[in-house]
Amino acid sequence: MARYIGPKTRIARKFDDPIFGPDKWFEKRKFPPGQHGINKRRGKLSVYGVQLKEKQKAKFTYGLLEKQFYNLYKKASRAKGVTGELLLQFLESRLDNVVFRLGIAPTRSAARQFVTHKHIVVNGELVNIPSYLLKAGDVVGVREKSKSLQVVTESLSSARYSKFSWLEWDSSLMAGKFLNIVELYSK
Repeated sequence: MARYIGPKTRIARKFDDPIFGPDKWFEKRKFPPGQHGINKRRGKLSVYGVQLKEKQKAKFTYGLLEKQFYNLYKKASRAKGVTGELLLQFLESRLDNVVFRLGIAPTRSAARQFVTHKHIVVNGELVNIPSYLLKAGDVVGVREKSKSLQVVTESLSSARYSKFSWLEWDSSLMAGKFLNIVELYSK
């Protein structure tokens, strides 16, 4: 199976969470998708069912396929620390996710496309691999030729990047700095 390009609201309704951002159709229909929707009685999920649902939600949120997600999981399980927390740190430090978090692109899929279409530079070098894992101190910016794109200017007008402590944005250079690995839980 390839990347999911079907109706996003349907997936959000399946997980009962607006994972792709605000959606007016999700607000109108807050019940599961399908023929029986509201009327279907769903039994209590097992522990495995809850874990599977959370894994699928993470996969759809970050736009990964099963193989990519599994490879990141293996990398997280080999590293020292809590595997789940490390997995989320790896997901948050992917280049396409950082481009989205900085506000350069309006959605994660748009950020992925920006990276593959060579609009993004990391430390002055052109990088077109969305799964590129950033390290602390890396500078992510928009390529000179791409700074005048209408999509970039519209997306940057909404200051979404200011709420993340691990990112720093410089609007004059149109570049952001990945300060450190994401600390998900305070100890």
